[in-house]
Amino acid sequence: MTLKKITILIIIFLSVLPACGGSSENSAPPPVVIAPPVVTPPSAERPTTPESPPEGPSYHPADKGWELMWSDEFNETSVDTNNWNLKNECWGGGNDEKQCYTDRKDNIETINGVMRLVALEETFTGPNRDSDASQSTQPYTSGKITTEGLHEWTYGRIEFRAKLPEGQGSWPAFWMLGASDVYGDTWPLYGEIDIMEAVNLGARCDECNGTDGENRTVYALHFGSLYPNNSIIDGRTYLADKSNPADNYHVWALEWGKGVIKWFLNGELYGTIRNNAWFTDGAPENVNAPYDQPFYLILNLAIGGGFPEPLNETGVSDDTLPNQFLIDWVRVYQCSTDFRNGLECMS
Repeated sequence: MTLKKITILIIIFLSVLPACGGSSENSAPPPVVIAPPVVTPPSAERPTTPESPPEGPSYHPADKGWELMWSDEFNETSVDTNNWNLKNECWGGGNDEKQCYTDRKDNIETINGVMRLVALEETFTGPNRDSDASQSTQPYTSGKITTEGLHEWTYGRIEFRAKLPEGQGSWPAFWMLGASDVYGDTWPLYGEIDIMEAVNLGARCDECNGTDGENRTVYALHFGSLYPNNSIIDGRTYLADKSNPADNYHVWALEWGKGVIKWFLNGELYGTIRNNAWFTDGAPENVNAPYDQPFYLILNLAIGGGFPEPLNETGVSDDTLPNQFLIDWVRVYQCSTDFRNGLECMS
């Protein structure tokens, strides 16, 4: 919509009394100019307000000895900043992503028992990273939250229940980064764990087992040497009925113990990676590094970038925006009988 700015210039001539010792007969007072009102452009179109999430199973293995250590059920009226940092950054995440993350309620809010990260089509200029002096401009905005510096864990079971966004160019993720620089302060020496990623859900897919569209979610580890010699192990999975994960709420979980990491979707194991497959140049002699240090959580909804854009229908579709990533809850457990290693409770 084009917004016409209306400038109102009001010039007021005041009657001025003669000053002491002089005359105002042939002089006029200076005009007083009232500035035009500030006109705020209309907000970008937003997605429909989500309803409260339906009841559903948590798929939590109650008999394994996992003890709840931390959670956010998103039942408050605002984001709990004791749990989450709200990011402001436009640098593109190192993947040529096309969004600025902002801490505005337009992009991050809790409502009706869910956290929603909202992606909007709107040109926005902001810091490349939080508090950076340098800036970038992107064609979209979205939301990103982390527990960095607030809550970090070594080993445990991490679960979240969410309804994913769909559309060509959409890229929701629930992931973790190493919080310690003991192996180095440059990615991926400290490690990355991708609990769940999805790109282009619902878009045309020629590899999706005969379905009508993209319906896979992804898990991954990033580790090893500095870019561009970094390493990745990843895999994809379907829901049991091959449906689109954007159609309903589902539960993704990670079990992480000394020397082994496992991934689950709706209670079903679909990925396992052991320490003979990973390493870090920061400690090549340590077989468990970098996944033996504290990690923090990240939730974000990216738009575009090097992962989604080359795949499926390519690029970012005009009808992908506005969009939203709905998170019902996030829960972190640690093994009550094997706190140090986390192995005794693993499935």
